[in-house]
Amino acid sequence: MPFAITQNCCNDASCLSVCPVNCIHPTPDEPDFGKTELLYIDPRSCIDCGACADACPVDAIARVSRLTPDQQIYADINADYYKDKPAVAEWGAPRFPVATVNDLPPIDIAIVGTGPAACYTAQALLRVPGTEITFYDRLPTAGGLARYGVAPDHLGTRRISEHFRGIFAHPRVTMKLGVEVGKDVDHVELARKFDSVVYAVGADKDRALEIPGIDLDGSVSARTLVGWYTGHPDVPADAIDLTGVDRVTIIGNGNVALDAARILTADPDQLEGTEIAPHALAELRRHRVSEVVVLARRGPEFAAFTRSECKALVDRPGVDVVVAGPDGIVEALDRLPLSASASALAGVPRVELGSGAGVEPAERPGKSGVEPAERPGDVSRSRIVFAFGRAPAALHGEDSVHAIEFGVGEHAVTLPTELVLLAIGYRGTPAPGVPFDDITGTICNVGGRVTAADGSPVPGCYVVGWAKRGATGGIGDNKIDAEETAEALLADVPTRGSVRPRGWYGKVSAALGDRVSRAR
Repeated sequence: MPFAITQNCCNDASCLSVCPVNCIHPTPDEPDFGKTELLYIDPRSCIDCGACADACPVDAIARVSRLTPDQQIYADINADYYKDKPAVAEWGAPRFPVATVNDLPPIDIAIVGTGPAACYTAQALLRVPGTEITFYDRLPTAGGLARYGVAPDHLGTRRISEHFRGIFAHPRVTMKLGVEVGKDVDHVELARKFDSVVYAVGADKDRALEIPGIDLDGSVSARTLVGWYTGHPDVPADAIDLTGVDRVTIIGNGNVALDAARILTADPDQLEGTEIAPHALAELRRHRVSEVVVLARRGPEFAAFTRSECKALVDRPGVDVVVAGPDGIVEALDRLPLSASASALAGVPRVELGSGAGVEPAERPGKSGVEPAERPGDVSRSRIVFAFGRAPAALHGEDSVHAIEFGVGEHAVTLPTELVLLAIGYRGTPAPGVPFDDITGTICNVGGRVTAADGSPVPGCYVVGWAKRGATGGIGDNKIDAEETAEALLADVPTRGSVRPRGWYGKVSAALGDRVSRAR
């Protein structure tokens, strides 16, 4: 009986290297890698050895015969990936390090950040004997988005932190937590102290949405909500107030939006025992959100969320999932292939947007005094509405949001709402002293090598993760990204040797001393 890869898949490809028959795809050398939400096991070739399940850091792989009822669909999803593909048993050509690691001199490296991208980079660099790594993180707890970005009820995905724990305890690793690079220690000072500096600082700013009313109270970044329920030290316990909030509208339809919708409509008893912040759990117990509307500007065929996240919402008991949208858009669901992200919504009820919030108006008026429309059925149940083909035009309210408007002119629709979450993606912010591209929201680089304003590489300076490629991809995508940056760093070591060449510090000072961001 073959194995199958399920919802928790982090795409870090740990399973690939242990499979004896090359039945897990796409591999890092194949075009689909990084573009699929899961890796897939070919049931035609799987020999049931279980090596992949043992290697998976997030327990996403299980024998098909042992899949739970709500996981059975993944047996079909894994098989569906191969329906038009031949079985491939041959391995690609092996890849070797850029230089024999035993011939490299010891390297003293600083890594700024402690998230998955930073950890995968350290993992690659520690293969070099004698290499020492010092992690810097402005937060008092290591982990980055693996700690503060993964929803508390995603217990499998959160296990990736255990995978990285050994790196932080490595004898050649030093941790400097609560130290902000650029403030507590200067970037040029790091360049002076270390042979190489790797920036793995992520993306901590929202993409801009310029519509009227976006700055009203009650218009909040989904990033703030995530930090609120994961206990991020930068987000105060009272950052989210659900008093009088009946309907929440989320602008954006990626996995962050689905995480927010799931947590806001969750049974608090089911969150007990997870790593949710105590203040968030207490607030969810005090105030029940009746409806969450997830807005998608385009149709379901362009859905930004993954199928596995959507499927988990549809299968969840106690919460209704429905779909709304203009004529023709919703019907497109029925034409989607099984592998499509929104195919999990096929067959769910269709509703008119604003047809009801699930709580009788007499029970709880909204903050603004706008009464939520009643919907027939069990008003004790919360619901999530996937609203396709709805682009926000404006937020309305005096001191705080009380409605959101879609469309223009005679086609405009206004929906009462007491809280709006912005979830349209992240971008990086400039770090003083590091060349930054304002257009892409990333540190200027080519293949992980940081570049100065004139395009020349900054000696000994590298970048990895979202700060390198933009806020795309999940935890596992950082592994291949980290390998590229590590290879670039190690390729540069022989030209510098164990002693920095003449003029090295002066070049770094000149490059990092330019604090003006570069825009292409």
